[in-house]
Amino acid sequence: MSPQRTKEEKKRWQDYAGERLTGSARAAPRAFRAGSRSAGGLRFIPIREAPRLQGGELHYGNWVPMKLIYIPGLLSLLSLAAAFFFLPALAAFCLFFLVFLYFLYARRAFSPRGGDVQDKILGLVLSHLDWNGEGQALDIGCGNGPLAIKLAHQYPEARIVGIDYWGARWDYSKAVCERNARIEGVEDRLSFEKASASRLPFEDGSFGVAVSNLVFHEVADARDKREVIREALRVVKKGGHFVFQDLFLLKSMYGDPDELMATIRSWGIKGAEFVRTSESAFIPFWLKLPFMVGRIAIIAGEK
Repeated sequence: MSPQRTKEEKKRWQDYAGERLTGSARAAPRAFRAGSRSAGGLRFIPIREAPRLQGGELHYGNWVPMKLIYIPGLLSLLSLAAAFFFLPALAAFCLFFLVFLYFLYARRAFSPRGGDVQDKILGLVLSHLDWNGEGQALDIGCGNGPLAIKLAHQYPEARIVGIDYWGARWDYSKAVCERNARIEGVEDRLSFEKASASRLPFEDGSFGVAVSNLVFHEVADARDKREVIREALRVVKKGGHFVFQDLFLLKSMYGDPDELMATIRSWGIKGAEFVRTSESAFIPFWLKLPFMVGRIAIIAGEK
């Protein structure tokens, strides 16, 4: 591949990842998959468009659940009604109505119809993955399977395992994962299992790659979330790679980022990097607030 060709393809991938984004993130898997890193930077390899089965509707969910819209919306209406009898209730109405508008905006921005920011943030995980696509990959906390399915599309020779605890708190399930994989035409290379990220049911070094997206902070049976990172690294083989995206900038949970990275390197991890997701140009300002995506970061490296 010529240097000019490499430069052009790298720029097009950066456009997808958000540096100069002009189109939908869903278009990227049709054109590229991430290749290995080299001295000259990232290398990208063309792939075919992934086949999809007809007659199915994908369900990947939205990070803003409808209850965050319904509840403040209802409270704003009640406050407005109360203001007819007690004027100070107008202040409560204004507050609840602003919360309603914010989460309505955020849900729209995360959706495919409103900018697809959720999918683009998810895509950042794979944009930092250094892997040749051979062997097995583990998606920790797969939800409804979007990241595992992206892996299957971008690495057609790989086998992917997704694990999740699938509680009632989120609208995710193993059945929906399998259905999404079937619709996307990759069900033959994916499998899904119920398990906790704090106690993965795999031997040491079982996978060449481990990825995770916004899961570790949700692991209820682990008080120290750094131990969830350590457990995820346990199942990566020596020389394997990992990319984890989570609330790594939340100091009350992970401590200082520099100290966190020092701890991870003390476990024998080499070449680890820390990337602040919120600095991505494609994320709108109002989504970069601390309680939304402002504390999200990526930790990537080689074991």
